[in-house]
Amino acid sequence: MKINLSNILTLSRILVIPIIVIFIFLKSPIYGWLAFILFCLAGITDYFDGYFARIRNEVSNLGTFLDPIADKLLVAAVILILTSKEVIAGWETIPALIILLREIAVSGLREYLAGIKVSVPVSKIAKLKTSLQLVALGILILSESSISILPIILIGKIALWVAALLTLYTGYDYLKSGMKHF
Repeated sequence: MKINLSNILTLSRILVIPIIVIFIFLKSPIYGWLAFILFCLAGITDYFDGYFARIRNEVSNLGTFLDPIADKLLVAAVILILTSKEVIAGWETIPALIILLREIAVSGLREYLAGIKVSVPVSKIAKLKTSLQLVALGILILSESSISILPIILIGKIALWVAALLTLYTGYDYLKSGMKHF
């Protein structure tokens, strides 16, 4: 197992998830802010782990394996805790489900394709999709901090719907690419 800066950043993203979840769960606005800050830092590591891996020539099997898992764990954990707190409720569960189901389906597709030695590289639009999901969820986490200047919850819910539409598009794109191998 090769441990380098890139892998440490990816592992830190996974290790901070329980802390973010606990902070979201707690009722005080200060914990909402702390959850938001940690979530933003975790999201930033998603960019820098890949960046450092490329510029420092540290691309490793561990990093290649863990990076998409870290993203999915972070997104899924936050969606689930925000749903349990009813920040995501009613109709907003639809984009949340779209995001979760697409991630599971694409992971299964990638696993199948890897088994037949077919690689499906991450597209630029899929990277944008992940960024938009993180922005939407970050805004929804921020709604737990008692900000009243902006309609934060409305902005977050709109961003979640937009992220879900992009998620559908990228899911379809991966499925279309993978179907020719069935």
